[in-house]
Amino acid sequence: MHIFSLIMGYNQLENSLTLHPVSRKGGRSYMNTGSTFKGFSLGAIAAASYGLNPLFTLPLYSEGLSADSVLCYRYGFAVLLLAIMLKVQKQSFALRRCEILPLVIIGLLFSFSSLTLFESYNYMDAGIASTILFIYPVLVAVIMAVFFKERISVITMTSIALAFWGITMLYHGDSGETLSTVGVLMVFISSLTYAIYIVGVNRSVLKDMPPAKLTFYALLFGWSVYIVRLHFFVNLDLIQNPVHWINPIALALIPTIISLITMTKAIHYIGSTYAAILGALEPITALCIGVAVFDEKMTPRIFTGIVLVLIAVTLIIIGKPLAQFVRQYVSRR
Repeated sequence: MHIFSLIMGYNQLENSLTLHPVSRKGGRSYMNTGSTFKGFSLGAIAAASYGLNPLFTLPLYSEGLSADSVLCYRYGFAVLLLAIMLKVQKQSFALRRCEILPLVIIGLLFSFSSLTLFESYNYMDAGIASTILFIYPVLVAVIMAVFFKERISVITMTSIALAFWGITMLYHGDSGETLSTVGVLMVFISSLTYAIYIVGVNRSVLKDMPPAKLTFYALLFGWSVYIVRLHFFVNLDLIQNPVHWINPIALALIPTIISLITMTKAIHYIGSTYAAILGALEPITALCIGVAVFDEKMTPRIFTGIVLVLIAVTLIIIGKPLAQFVRQYVSRR
């Protein structure tokens, strides 16, 4: 799951962000072309790299590994790589007492979100699962409205309706068949749990913690879930084919470490709003991998459902910045 990128980029759901240019000169706003290109390139790499999850997960399933075992390997390697990265960057591992319990809670939330997503791959195409998962920004908006009294705008209501319509299109196939109800429910729970995770981080003492350090401890505490579920590695499925060891290492490196670093840099160059919009490349990448590598189907109905979900999420992301930009533009005329 995408703990490592949009957690920085999604603060616009709590703050009315404007479409800030990178810099100013002579009182006029402008965006450096080189920095902009670099930012969009890094954002695209971050989103696409996370969309490679199925590419490294499904081969392990084909070898007989359970979701618990795959995630145990992934979390373990990711914790090791992040620890090395933090050490090289000379970042402190120290925690304040008030940060420990929130880190345990968000680690468990993130772990549960990962588990339900990876389990859903056993019930439905990974590309469709990744698309349904992508509704989490809509769920964040709903949580903010229900529990934090944030006003539900027309854009939010439209996004919710489009997301629901899109999922309905995905659920009912062209020839009358439907997706697995269990699979859809698992992905929805995964998305909801991740939405709660995002709100929890941004509304707690953890909101100012460096992303790499936050990710390290979230994964470390989340890893404990699989260690316990696997009875302290007794029931861990071993990878028999030496070639397949590249998959858990790649899972830890590409959708985790590389995604974290590139998204953080992208936010620095182009801001959180544009970086978040590029997150739409996550499900698109997963869908392309599913169709090209794993022979997953792509029908007009599925394509329409995917487009509706992507539009819904994009509206949620750009809604506040766009509304504020329009108000400022109108007030200047």
